[in-house]
Amino acid sequence: MKNLRWKLQLKTLLPLQIIGYCSTLLIGCSILILSVQIYVDIKPLLQKNTDAFNENATVISKQISVFKSMNKEKIYFTKEEIETIKTQAFIKDVSYFKHATFKVNAYTTRMEDMPPLYTDLFFESIPQTYLDVESEEWHWDELSDFIPIVVPENYLNLYNFGFAESQGLPVISQQTIAQMPFNIRINGNGKTKEFSSKIVGFSTKINSILVPENFLDWANKVYGRDENHKINRLLLTFKDPTDKRILHFFNEQNYQMNEDNLALSKMVYFFKAAMSFIFVIALLIVILSLAFVILSFNLIIQKNKELIVNLYSIGIATKRIGAFYQLVVIACTLLVLFFAFYLSSMVRSLYIQNIQKYIDFSFENNQLIIFIVLFAFILVPLLYFTLLKMVQKAVKA
Repeated sequence: MKNLRWKLQLKTLLPLQIIGYCSTLLIGCSILILSVQIYVDIKPLLQKNTDAFNENATVISKQISVFKSMNKEKIYFTKEEIETIKTQAFIKDVSYFKHATFKVNAYTTRMEDMPPLYTDLFFESIPQTYLDVESEEWHWDELSDFIPIVVPENYLNLYNFGFAESQGLPVISQQTIAQMPFNIRINGNGKTKEFSSKIVGFSTKINSILVPENFLDWANKVYGRDENHKINRLLLTFKDPTDKRILHFFNEQNYQMNEDNLALSKMVYFFKAAMSFIFVIALLIVILSLAFVILSFNLIIQKNKELIVNLYSIGIATKRIGAFYQLVVIACTLLVLFFAFYLSSMVRSLYIQNIQKYIDFSFENNQLIIFIVLFAFILVPLLYFTLLKMVQKAVKA
């Protein structure tokens, strides 16, 4: 009886409708999950090359002219200037660099392969949200005699490829220098204090020697000059880095900014916009494919209403009648999702291979299987209950 019923119901199906549904769903799902996966893969790569950890941020300062070199006060931002910047429509957030107003010396003792070193340093700090280095040692309190330091990666390159070569000194890797302890001496206001220290990270984006913000606040208060927290560099976050008003405003005010890094921020913004556009288009394709199959099966059921009513009249429950259509559609959907996963994986492998030819970067966040499972959990119940309702409606009408 079951085989006969299924043969009768099988004759009601139109192959072209099934093929059309599978084709559009395959295209839509493949583009949808691939666009999200590309965003997941590429975003860390773009973040690695932007000016600060926030991809819409940049650093600005005042341009130094002959007149400003004679009057140093001209390089600092006033409260009024900062407030003016904050009120600009394209500005999302304004922060700033804090700098040490005391003397800093760093020195090491003699080691096996290295002579003792002594140098003057400067310290700055920024809010931790802008820091592109993560370290468990990045903290400080007033009971601590240890200062964690982050330095620019290019400082080490200058030493290895410049200073070490000219002085006949050995080159040092990041791992090696991170294990080398040294001492810090700070003095000011007639007071001196020594700390142990080491480099806990290398910044690829912030070109300064950084210490924790709470340490710098404390040290400036105890050892620093009373300069009323003068600010010479600002960290700005933009709502839209492509806004034409940004460059116009800063040129008008004679503020200096890294336009190359802003260009990278623009690239990130366009990348996000493009991925969002592709995602929306793919989502529309998926929705249309679902609407297509639901409409198609509704027409099939309406066209073969007499057969369905007769099956119901001889005692076959609507759940069993609908089970055939549910099985066909859900089986096709799961098969399409499998092929969408396979196709997306192939495309992902292809673009990763091409990117890695030019950039040394590890792509580890493969989320494709998660997206496919999520799609299955959404589509299967949706189709199951929709088809069952259509059969029930046909019987009751």
